[in-house]
Amino acid sequence: MAQKELEYNHHLFEISYEIIHPTSTQNLVILHGWGSNKEIMKQAFGNKLPQFKHIYIDMPGFGKSSNPLILTTHDYANIIKQFLDALHLRADAIMGHSFGGKVATLLNPPTLILLSSSGILVPKPLLVRVKIALFKLLKPLGLAKMRHFFVSDDAKGMSQTMYETFKNVVNEDFEANFGAFSHQALLFWGIDDTATPLYTGEKIHTLIPNSQLYPLQGDHYFFLKQSDCIAHTIENQIKEH
Repeated sequence: MAQKELEYNHHLFEISYEIIHPTSTQNLVILHGWGSNKEIMKQAFGNKLPQFKHIYIDMPGFGKSSNPLILTTHDYANIIKQFLDALHLRADAIMGHSFGGKVATLLNPPTLILLSSSGILVPKPLLVRVKIALFKLLKPLGLAKMRHFFVSDDAKGMSQTMYETFKNVVNEDFEANFGAFSHQALLFWGIDDTATPLYTGEKIHTLIPNSQLYPLQGDHYFFLKQSDCIAHTIENQIKEH
């Protein structure tokens, strides 16, 4: 593991990263999802795809990377680009899980690999909508300190900075961003995913012209058990491309 210090918007960020297969000539950047870190991605793919130099990154505010600012998804993409530029690394392919898929899409790599990416709006369950409405009602009464009773599991335990960042990114509609992507895209999805359901992957598939969709058994973290299949498909598709 290594650390890289960056300055972004007049603030310092410590970015934790790890490089595997350092002598390989093609670069694969691997981005985790919200609330996760590089270790879970390394667990799935660290011993796969040896033809690629793997660059595993803890995005700001996750794992061992700091985040002193309230960020947007575009800020995350800018920081990752600045990080890669600082290390003189080009991204031949970028893999992103969930939130990391949105960041990967903005970075516009020659090959985009999405693992159950977020970015297509999914209707909230009734209970969640009720909790949001109740929180908005109580907030003017000075009860905002009770936030932990109302926030989703993804937001619990966050610092105020990360909670505000979460609010910035959680309800983004990325349809236009997916539609603007013109390079090769490989979409892998968990059939039983409830966080980013399979129909959202099918929607992204229709939005990205040069894309292929691979539904696989599993939930939102399907890639932990399906990494062999995913790696084999990536090898074949990038070779053919």
